[in-house]
Parts: sequence; C-alpha cells; structure tokens
Amino acid sequence: MDEKQKTPGELRREALFHQPKNGWDRLSQAEEGELNAYCEDYKHYLDAAKTEREAVTEAVRLAQAKGFKPFTRGMAIQPGDKLYRVNRGKAVMLAVVGNKSLSEGVNIGAAHIDSPRLDLKPTPLYEENEMAFFKTHYYGGIRKYQWVAIPLELHGVLALKDGSTVQVAIGNNPGDPVFTVDDLLPHLGAEQSKKPLGEAIPAETLNVLVGSRPFKDDEGSDRVKLAILDLLNQKYGIVEADFISAELEVVPNFKASDLGFDRSFIGAYGHDDRVCGYACLAALLDLGTPERTAVCMLADKEEIGSTGVSGMKSAAFDTFMSDLCDAQRVQLKVCYEHSFCLSADVTAAYDPNFADVYEKRNSAYINYGMGLCKYTGSRGKSGASDASAELVGYVRRVLDEAGVAWQMAELGKVDAGGGGTVACYMAERDIDTLDAGVPVLSMHAPFETVSKLDCYMTYRGMKAIYEAK
Repeated sequence: MDEKQKTPGELRREALFHQPKNGWDRLSQAEEGELNAYCEDYKHYLDAAKTEREAVTEAVRLAQAKGFKPFTRGMAIQPGDKLYRVNRGKAVMLAVVGNKSLSEGVNIGAAHIDSPRLDLKPTPLYEENEMAFFKTHYYGGIRKYQWVAIPLELHGVLALKDGSTVQVAIGNNPGDPVFTVDDLLPHLGAEQSKKPLGEAIPAETLNVLVGSRPFKDDEGSDRVKLAILDLLNQKYGIVEADFISAELEVVPNFKASDLGFDRSFIGAYGHDDRVCGYACLAALLDLGTPERTAVCMLADKEEIGSTGVSGMKSAAFDTFMSDLCDAQRVQLKVCYEHSFCLSADVTAAYDPNFADVYEKRNSAYINYGMGLCKYTGSRGKSGASDASAELVGYVRRVLDEAGVAWQMAELGKVDAGGGGTVACYMAERDIDTLDAGVPVLSMHAPFETVSKLDCYMTYRGMKAIYEAK
C-alpha cells in the first residue's frame, strides 16, 4: 500500500508500535549466501570441538590461520596486532589492537565453551556380570533421562606421572566404536515410569557400557576389565592408576546437521554455548583494525558457576588485560571503567509445545535474530547482571545501524526457574555488560536446535559491537 493511502491510525501504528519481523523476510540474497557459508563453518567447528579443550585447540588453529600470534608479558603492541593467550588449555583470550588507546576502553565479547556432559570418576572402570562400565559424574545442568540409550563418545586427556599427557578421542572419527548408557526396557519399567522425570534415572546409574569380551589367557576375576585395560595400555600406554589424573568426558555421538525440510535449523550437541563462542571468535577473526581494541574471551566452567582457574571468575582474564594495558602504560581500572562487554550466551527459544512456562510477550522467537537479555538470574533477578537503560539503548543503536536482526527476551516465566551467564562476573570488574545470544530449543539436551538465521545475526551483532567506536 502506498504511503499516501495509509490511514492516520496505520501511520501512527508504524511509528509507535514495536513490531519485530521474521528475519528471513528482511534477508537479501547476498546475505543469505553469507548466512549459509557461516553456518557451514560453524558446523565444522562444532564437530571439531566436542569439549572445552578441543574448542580452544580449534580456536587457536583458526586464529593462527588469520595471523594471530601468542601474546607474552612485556611484548610491545601496536594498532592492528592480532594476539591470543591460552589459559591452561581450557580457555582462550584473543585481541585485535585498535587505533585508540586502551585508556578509552575495549569492546569485549565473552562466551563460554564448556557444555553439559558426563565426566568419568577418578576410579571409573569396573566389571559387573562380565560387562565393563565406566562410572560417571554428570557436569552441569543435565536432564539425566536424556542421556540413556544414545550413542556416546569419549574425549579428553590423561596426565601421566612423568609429566606427559595422552590425548583421547574415540567415537568422532569414521570406524570408531561408540558407547552408551543402558536404559530399562519398557516391559519391566512399570515402577520406573511412575517416578518423576528427575528421579527415574539416578545419577549413579549413568554408567557407560564399554565392553564384554574377557581376557583369554587368565583365570582370575574381572577378566573383562583386564581385557579393556589391556586394550587401553596397548593403544595409549596407560594403566588403571592413570585415570586418577585424567579429564575424560563423555559426550553425545552426534554430528552437527541441517535440520528440517528447509534446512533452516542446525541440530547438534554443544550449541550452549559454542554457538555464541563461535560467533564471538569468527567476528573477531574477520576484523580489520578497529577503533577500540576488540577482545574475545572464551571461558570454561560456566555450566558449574564459572569457578576455578579457567572460569570467568579467574584472574586469568584480568592478567591478560593488565598485560595489554601495561604495554600502553594504561591502568587496568581506567580501561575497565570505559569498556563494554556483550556477554554472549544462549537464551531459551519459545517452544509452543511447552507454552505454559514461557511469557509470550517477553520471549525469544526462532528466526527473529539475536536475543538481548537485560537481565538473567532466577525469580527476583537473583544472580543477575541487570544492565542499565542507557546500556540497552546503546546496544539497540549499534545493532540497528549495522542492520542486525535482534529481539528482547527473558528466559521464561518469572517463577518458572531461571539461569545465569558470565555477565555478572564481567560487571563485577566495573565493565558495562549486557547479555545477548542465540535462542535455543531443547537447551542442555544432548541434541540442541538453533536457527541458522539467529546464528548468523549473532555473528553480525558481535562484529558490530567489536567495530563500535
């Protein structure tokens, strides 16, 4: 309809109402090509990064290919320098030095690269009724019933007493065996079926089936366990005691795949939060020389509270930033108080199958772009970083000027639950911080779903933030 033919009410409606549009309706043909290329790269990243250690390794590989160099204390820096530092193999910080002094602050994209999973216990291997199993301790907020009767992989490291480490990755390559956690057959599951979902699969039954063939030339007990240890010793040179100093993670055996007849979704393990971690990383790698220094923080341990030396609470980030500031003789506190951080973590996508836990007017919707969250936390905003109105206004302007599709969102109904991100730990450093990220269906499940459009717009949003002056 021509502008002159619109009624006064229609014109005022357009001017005053907030009416988000489905992102596909505003996408150009060129942008659609960029979207598809970006999502293919993201799927490759996901398949290579099943754990936080592998995510760091892949991030460093991609960064080095774009000219990034390790940053060491005392190194001189100048605009355009591309730097990175790895924290204990499980977190990584990267920066592109800008034209402006660090005294004017930096633009930060912070995400986490750990995901819910099953960790092996320190003494994991046992035999029961001539079957061998690994005992596990789940990591993060999983729904335990989702982890039974699916194919699983084993990834991680064993640290030996001589100081060397052994890398393990079984299940991700063609021809590899996979593993599983048994479930009870429905014919005998009447009592189990009466239990609430959270109690039907006790944590101590999440035991990974790893073998059943006994060691032939032996007449003692635990012949299957012996055979498994013998196989591991031949391949990796390890003994049972080496499990004590190991970090071995059991993850789903799923490839990142297009989902739906129209291929508009990506289904995979680990979208939370590698979908935002990759957006932070890819946007930084695609930068020229920004006006303000751009920093990407990919942290570990968010799923269990951002604790430890590789989590967002660690001083490792402060040390990295302090070393950057020292190179320009700038006080760290001066840099922080002028900086901005987009805490890039996923949010819940509205699911009409479970509509009763969502508040429709304040939910993130599939295909409506990057979800901005003024606050996360639980119920009465407990544990939240509640961004100021001025900060939200700033981000709206930056994203709109860059043509990024975005939406405002909460996690769900106020008293339905809640969740947190790394935002509060960045804010505690005196850094203005806002949450934003990709809406996810089936969050924390072994197979999560995201919209390709939302992935692409989150990348575009991160790049706009890095380039903001």
